[in-house]
Amino acid sequence: MPVGLYALAVAAFAMGMAEFIVVGILPAIAYDIHIDVPSAGLLVTLYAVGVAISAPVLTAVTSQANRRLLASGLMCLFILSNIIAWLAPSFSVLLISRVLAGVSHGVFFSIASVIASGLVAKEKAGRAISIMFTGLTVALVTGGPVGTMISEAFGWRAAFLGIAVTGVIAMAAMLIWLPKNLKTSGASSFLSQFEVLIKPRLLLVFAITTIGHCGSFVAFTFLSEILQGQTGYSLTSVGLIFVCYGAGVMLGNNYFARLADRRGAITALLWVYVMLSLALLTLGLTASSKVAVIPVIIAWGAFAFGNVPVLQLYVMQQAKKILPHATEAASSMNISAFNIGIAAGAWLGGIVVAKSGIGSVGEVAGIIVSINVILVLISGYLDRRNYANSSVPCDSCQEPS
Repeated sequence: MPVGLYALAVAAFAMGMAEFIVVGILPAIAYDIHIDVPSAGLLVTLYAVGVAISAPVLTAVTSQANRRLLASGLMCLFILSNIIAWLAPSFSVLLISRVLAGVSHGVFFSIASVIASGLVAKEKAGRAISIMFTGLTVALVTGGPVGTMISEAFGWRAAFLGIAVTGVIAMAAMLIWLPKNLKTSGASSFLSQFEVLIKPRLLLVFAITTIGHCGSFVAFTFLSEILQGQTGYSLTSVGLIFVCYGAGVMLGNNYFARLADRRGAITALLWVYVMLSLALLTLGLTASSKVAVIPVIIAWGAFAFGNVPVLQLYVMQQAKKILPHATEAASSMNISAFNIGIAAGAWLGGIVVAKSGIGSVGEVAGIIVSINVILVLISGYLDRRNYANSSVPCDSCQEPS
């Protein structure tokens, strides 16, 4: 695989640290700033809102920019946002810093998925995207425990300083390793960005992306609170459990990307959502047991983020057949869909915690995710029907060779 993929992975790691480290230190932030945990969940929601808004708009504005320089410029904004979070004098300023970090995240992942798939042959696209997203999954392995350890030793602000330093390393890696002649996708207007929203097949994929992450983040946003308040683990132990969760993520990310390359995206997504809904529904039954909850959390991680590279591959496959000139636009909209789901999940999770208690989030999350089993079956049926009499292969529903 080209070394440039690993440069993207380093940057994705930095972005992932910023997005997910807050989950591990949410109780500490809430305690220090004197707000309740559901209100602190806005730090997750507004980050996701920043991603969702920026991805389609700024991808259009920057469509002709040199991809290597654009990625580095986005990392500069990312570094600045985390320095602001480190020094934030109030909760309002901290929220603003999260929106700025989300803006850089949204555009970066919009272009990174397309760049990654373009660096390799078509049959390796799923694995290439998976390598790029490995940075995100490694952040899940290390971000949670590192964040909790830093917070416990030096305070939660130091965690944001550490992310800023990681961003500097990531920016250097991209400047050194990314090719200088990266191709752009051609001129992209605001119309082309939103043209993807009038195509029913693409809208269905965006809906699958949004609903899946909404369901998962109803529970994931409050995972640290579940483990401390309901299961009874210490803050240090929570950090170690995040390692278990992240190990599941790494396994799922790699396995389902390869499954999508071999068997098609629909097969991979069906497995993801059936098993993810079961894992989340089981969470409420096992959260009171320090032993039983661990395998559930590992399974949750494997299925919750195993869909990320698969969905990015799937939406680009659909766009290449429906709107070949708008592949990057479709990718950016799917990044928005990811983060609309995250924002909605964090918001809904806060409501569930406030009204029904922390013990209800797993059940609500599992019910929401189960909707995607039906949507994926519908999408697979449409793929087979649309391409049954076509000379174009159905990449998303291919059988094993």
